[in-house]
Amino acid sequence: QVQLVESGGALVRPGGSLRLSCTAFGWTFDYSRIGWFRQAPGKKREAVSCTSDTDGVTYYLDSVKGRFTVSIDTDKKTTYLEMNELKSEDTAVYYCASEGGFCPPVWYKEGDYSHWGQGTQVTVSS
Repeated sequence: QVQLVESGGALVRPGGSLRLSCTAFGWTFDYSRIGWFRQAPGKKREAVSCTSDTDGVTYYLDSVKGRFTVSIDTDKKTTYLEMNELKSEDTAVYYCASEGGFCPPVWYKEGDYSHWGQGTQVTVSS
């Protein structure tokens, strides 16, 4: 049984940094992808990134490009979302999700993912 566990959410000031973790139990990173999503209060969940360790491809939401970076430690079965220059509009519950296959060009569809974590709250506020 696949289980994804996120951690690292916190309250941080604008301009600050945070690193989220997503540890996958019962999951292999071979020929598979990990997506990060977020849902702000009153808004629909949106895709933040899609990454596949096997082909080294990562896609990012335009508004986080240059500020967020995804990395994978396969030994620890953990995916990290490094977030820098945080803004108030980054406030949301962040989720990781996993699915087989590489990230497709249309990488942002949440319906494509079978497994989801419980989410971790990120609040950016002064």
